[in-house]
Amino acid sequence: MRTLLRGGRVIDPAGGFDGVADVLVTGDEITAVGPGLTPAPGTTVVDVTGLVVGPGFVDLHSHAQSIAGLRLQAMDGVTTALELEAGLMPLARAHAEAAAAGRPVNYGFSASWGAARARVLTGTEPDACVQTTMAVLGDPRWQRSSSPPELAAWLSLLDGELADGALGIGVLMGYAPYSAPAEFLAVARLAAHAGVPVYTHVRELAEVDPATPVDGSVEITLAAAETGAAMHHCHVNSTSGRHLERVLATLDRSRREGSRVTVEAYPYGAGSTAVGAAFIDPDRLRMKGLGPSSVVMLESGERVADEARLRDLRRADPGAACVLEFLDERVAADRALLHASLAFPDAVVASDAMPVTWPDGTRESTRWPLPPGGSTHPRTAGTFARALRLMVRETGAWTWLEAFRRCSHLPARVLGDVAPAARRKGRLDAGADADLVVLDPATITDSATYPDPTRPSAGVRHLFVAGVPVVADGELRPDALPGRALRGEPR
Repeated sequence: MRTLLRGGRVIDPAGGFDGVADVLVTGDEITAVGPGLTPAPGTTVVDVTGLVVGPGFVDLHSHAQSIAGLRLQAMDGVTTALELEAGLMPLARAHAEAAAAGRPVNYGFSASWGAARARVLTGTEPDACVQTTMAVLGDPRWQRSSSPPELAAWLSLLDGELADGALGIGVLMGYAPYSAPAEFLAVARLAAHAGVPVYTHVRELAEVDPATPVDGSVEITLAAAETGAAMHHCHVNSTSGRHLERVLATLDRSRREGSRVTVEAYPYGAGSTAVGAAFIDPDRLRMKGLGPSSVVMLESGERVADEARLRDLRRADPGAACVLEFLDERVAADRALLHASLAFPDAVVASDAMPVTWPDGTRESTRWPLPPGGSTHPRTAGTFARALRLMVRETGAWTWLEAFRRCSHLPARVLGDVAPAARRKGRLDAGADADLVVLDPATITDSATYPDPTRPSAGVRHLFVAGVPVVADGELRPDALPGRALRGEPR
């Protein structure tokens, strides 16, 4: 199959090209880029005049690992959506189930620190399910520090997952905030030895909890400096809150000193997690200057009235999804913090997309459009289009070249050492993977809201995954499930 995209504004963030050109796709590969390409007989020609053509977005942080959730991400310009912060276990099962069901975009997983610890410390058997992982997060039994034999046991589990193709190690340190810092260093040493990144939801900051064993953002810089591991700071906007300036200065200093520290952010002032998470505890919310009313239950829409109600919810169903409002997007100073997190040099856009669920308990749907009543965070459907609207269209903080560098090229480079196949992503030149997004620069925008979180973004006109059209003329193709697994290189 050959496709010629004719006359678009082509962006290659790897080579720095920004100009009008044609793009020829042959099978799953880009085979030519240049002006006036002549198509061979049988080539499908798509006129993309006036549109922007670039490498599809690479999302390092997506919990929306279902056909339904990934279709929303495809409509947001994403061609590769990876579960790296939490990871899944066992990895072989996760890969097998995704391949059997099919996926509209590429997928891949890290080795799950939380699942490995839960298996050893509580005897809980992981089942490679995102929803089950969320339920485990509120279980205090796995949040304690490990004995030396326990530490050795779950490190061995992680090592086995790396051998099975994990894209690094995902660490939910914020969900076990008082576990021993020495354990985190042990994970970093394992990662450094294996040549893989560590993707961390950091523990609390010192300003929030003076009793924290170590400041969360400082911890990853210390681990990077001591072990040489590549450390990725997940959603710096949500874990830093109003202390963002200090955190970014800490990370910048670490990078200038030679450590391998990368950063991601998403353009929303509210996060989403399980209500039983350690940092949703009423006492810990108070440390952040928040309260129960900052918590909204995702499925019911209930805004929590008081501490007693929050404790009841945490006790009754610790895995129930909720929204935590950590910044007020109506306030200019808080909007400026979100802007600063995205504008930080080399920060990448990552969604932290959440699973889509329905009131009847359904956790997957192959229907398109999605059935009404779906519940998720709006970032699942709108992160990348919203970032482009805010940073390119409205403020001009990014050029289109910089936008594709942040959304495609830099996240793919995070994976380059662990998965050599990632080196063919995040670029648009001959030999690159045919993962492409074609968008309307005048209309690209998010449509999802907190009350209506499954509305697809607008402005993505075409999306190709491995050369297969997943979105054509602005419409998703329900028959297209060309997504492939991105795996770590065998060691």
